[in-house]
Amino acid sequence: MSARLQRLLLILLSFIFLTVAIFLVLFNSKKNLIFFYTPSELIESNPLINETVRIGGFVKSNSLSLRGDNEYNFIITDSKEMINITYKGLLPDLFKEGQGVVIEGKLLKNNLVKATNVFAKHDENYIPATLKDQLKNSEYWRKDYK
Repeated sequence: MSARLQRLLLILLSFIFLTVAIFLVLFNSKKNLIFFYTPSELIESNPLINETVRIGGFVKSNSLSLRGDNEYNFIITDSKEMINITYKGLLPDLFKEGQGVVIEGKLLKNNLVKATNVFAKHDENYIPATLKDQLKNSEYWRKDYK
């Protein structure tokens, strides 16, 4: 085999391997991507039942209820639409009504989601209570956040 033919084969094999690698990455990322929806976007998009979804919004005031042993029901809203959420497990420390959350779970009906993960969001002024107490005791804490 001549050197020219060897170089051509090397270039062709490299191109084939690169094409296959790109195809595999794109195929797997499409299959494993979970899009972030607001309640309004979720209802308008008509997603498939039993599809994994991720929803972000605010926990509606007076909607949190305890159904059983660590089983919670609450409503997420974006001030236009509401989604009912059921969750079994411990809620994050920052979780409370009126606060922002991100829910990941399976869509059971158009406005009912069984959550597998609950992520509470906080603003830039949040400081954990233990750290806040330490700062107050050392008299370093001067600003009174609510």
